[in-house]
Amino acid sequence: MGNIRETFFYNQMRVKNEVFRSDKADFNIKHITFEVGGKSKNLEQIKNLKNAYVVKDDIEYGYQNVVPLWAFGLNY
Repeated sequence: MGNIRETFFYNQMRVKNEVFRSDKADFNIKHITFEVGGKSKNLEQIKNLKNAYVVKDDIEYGYQNVVPLWAFGLNY
């Protein structure tokens, strides 16, 4: 399931951005780091990073630096 989430995120973001692999999370886009996961994904992996967001599947709305995965489908 994790691969499907990451593939969706990548496919949505690559249309208008250069997407790079991150050493500390999943992706880097214009100096912003993204970690993609399910609704139980915590902020531990990005806690020491600036400009970092957790992209969660199976949530309806975002808060602080957590963004729902479905929102990236609006990129088109």
